Amino acid sequence: MKYTKGSILSVLFLFYLYLLLKVILFKFGSVNIAHLWQQLHWTLEYPEYMQYGLQRANFTPFESISQNLHRLSDRNDQINFFGNIAIFLPCGILVGLWTKHSTTISFLGAVTLSFGISLALECSQFIFAMGSFDVDDLILNGLGGLLGWWILFVIRRETALAQV
Repeated sequence: MKYTKGSILSVLFLFYLYLLLKVILFKFGSVNIAHLWQQLHWTLEYPEYMQYGLQRANFTPFESISQNLHRLSDRNDQINFFGNIAIFLPCGILVGLWTKHSTTISFLGAVTLSFGISLALECSQFIFAMGSFDVDDLILNGLGGLLGWWILFVIRRETALAQV
């Protein structure tokens, strides 16, 4: 059976999405759709939990980032700051691999897709009451996608220069 580059990248991307769900939504636990359904039912039945989630949410850009940067000696703040960037590096790399011939589309795609996936996950945390919404996670995740794309761009450029 012959596999194309696109099909391999698609499988890698689906596996990556699975890992994102496992880490961000399920906090490293097993991915359990029945549990999601139960959580959704629970939040719809008790709207005060959604209100509590809104109160806990951070809608102020750079608020959490600023706190994390001032407390980088704290392991949890390090993990939150660098983890939110690192977990989206593969997204930028995969977009760069998919859109090899167009730097502009690749760059915009990496940022847009990273931000979009992050937004979906942040909203899911709120809707399913499995975490809290934080706009700074969107910023850091988008940055991670951008950095992943940039790393691939630099590697390709250096490889091309080395072949000349």
